[in-house]
Amino acid sequence: MNRSHQAKTAILLFANSAQEEVKHKSIYRGKELFDALTNTTLKTLEKTGLAYFHFSEKEQIGNTFGERFSNAIQTIFDGGYDKVITIGNDTPSLKAHHIHEASKLLETNKVVLGPSLDGGFYLLGIQKASFNKQQFTDLPWQTSTIKKILLGLITADQATKVSFLPSLSDLDAAEDIKRLFNFTLLLPKEIAAILLLILQEFRTKYTISSIYFNSTKHPVFYNKGSPNYFSVIF
Repeated sequence: MNRSHQAKTAILLFANSAQEEVKHKSIYRGKELFDALTNTTLKTLEKTGLAYFHFSEKEQIGNTFGERFSNAIQTIFDGGYDKVITIGNDTPSLKAHHIHEASKLLETNKVVLGPSLDGGFYLLGIQKASFNKQQFTDLPWQTSTIKKILLGLITADQATKVSFLPSLSDLDAAEDIKRLFNFTLLLPKEIAAILLLILQEFRTKYTISSIYFNSTKHPVFYNKGSPNYFSVIF
């Protein structure tokens, strides 16, 4: 990848602080886990050599998830970048090579999608010319059908070039903790150790479904969100 291309691409880490996360997600050792997830993600971003920006609740502007997310993306485009790769902090198996691949694919594709196993996405790469802020803002975020509906919209527009990264598992629900722990060797040691402590604690006290998101006040996909349909103009 040449340096001129690197200079035009930036990564957006859209993730709240651990202090904010635990207000909405009830989980044993939550602050410890969310701190580790963010720190691990930041280390991964440093390895890419690309410019990156972390928008926590302190930098986010807007009343809804869609407004905050769209404003963050627009801010990076307004800073002179032509391509933005957006990620959350909830995919501990995400590696620098996944982001490098996304950046390379954005050279010739308007959109790059990293599907998550829950039907949403862990990464979205988009060119500036393909980003419509208002339509992006109006999406019904925090649902889990993005992949199916996005594919339908993309295939309906033959002029749109989209590439896909490998599917990865993210941390949106209790089952994800158990599933991720089955792939311990692929996870950062710090994350694997915390997941083990969580599982050990709740195996003796609760069912697995009680580990995560005890509160019904907030949807499961509070952190990253996944649009139900995708009407960005490509």
